[in-house]
Amino acid sequence: AENMLIHGDNLLALKALEQDFAGKIKCIYIDPPYNTGSAFAHYDDNLEHSMWLNLMKPRLDLLRNLLSDDGSIWISIDSYESHYLKVLCDEVFGRRNFIDEVIWQRAYAPVNLKKTLSRSHDTILVYAKDFNQKFEFNKLPRTAEQNKDYKNPDNDPRGPWKVGNPSVGPAVEKNIYEIVSPSGRKQLPPKGRSWLYSREKFEELLADNRIWFGKDGNNIWAPKIFLSEVRDGVVAQTLWTYQEVGHNQDAKKEIKAFNFESVFDTPKPERLIQRILTLATNPGDWVLDSFLGSGTTAAVAHKMGRRWIGIELGDHCYTHC
Repeated sequence: AENMLIHGDNLLALKALEQDFAGKIKCIYIDPPYNTGSAFAHYDDNLEHSMWLNLMKPRLDLLRNLLSDDGSIWISIDSYESHYLKVLCDEVFGRRNFIDEVIWQRAYAPVNLKKTLSRSHDTILVYAKDFNQKFEFNKLPRTAEQNKDYKNPDNDPRGPWKVGNPSVGPAVEKNIYEIVSPSGRKQLPPKGRSWLYSREKFEELLADNRIWFGKDGNNIWAPKIFLSEVRDGVVAQTLWTYQEVGHNQDAKKEIKAFNFESVFDTPKPERLIQRILTLATNPGDWVLDSFLGSGTTAAVAHKMGRRWIGIELGDHCYTHC
């Protein structure tokens, strides 16, 4: 099948997709109605709590069936229903398959009309189909800021490096021993800690010029960590700021860029979806969004070389998606 944009009820569409796509979808991202009690143009967003959960349950069951064994689902929500949705997802996906919750800073300025707290974040619940020991996300590309501490003061042919911590705690007795620096300074690990390496390993690294005592040879020793040997990329954290992945106003500007007549109420910025797909997928993988909304997930998946399926019931399936 090619990429698919499906106009219709997502429950019926998901049932129809099961025949050909069960166990094949690598990443599911959904942005369901938050059930906040607000009046949204494109969604019924004012349901009684149990009714909202009852509507979500069969859809989550089908989405789980569509996930591949190494797949993951990401669900945007806010605090109005997030804790209840978490319990429901624990039931559907299994509590052991809960990976974490991501906090996305969706707004950068307070709403001064609020009388209590101005909410500035959404939650993204993340579950794996099977969170086993081999389950792993991709890493985020390293930035210039993250690489700035790597230098090469001794012109090591292996390239830039930075120093690591030479000691660990609590202390391991066999790793407590005296080290003599090139200047003759005798060194022991701090009280309650031990050296990072055994004596044999330390001597091996010293012979390979992987130990640094400072330019004058009198500093506390430290292991050299080479940029060329650091794992490709960095592990994503659970706090995503608007500077990293955009905010609500960014998302609305993206919609206005191609549709000035109808600005979708609750779009997500493309950078937010890009980060999710960077972590959870590789080129050629299937991505599914069954609450496609303004079409951001499909647009980003398309640009990133992922195959995609989007489902939307509203007319914005034509005007936006």
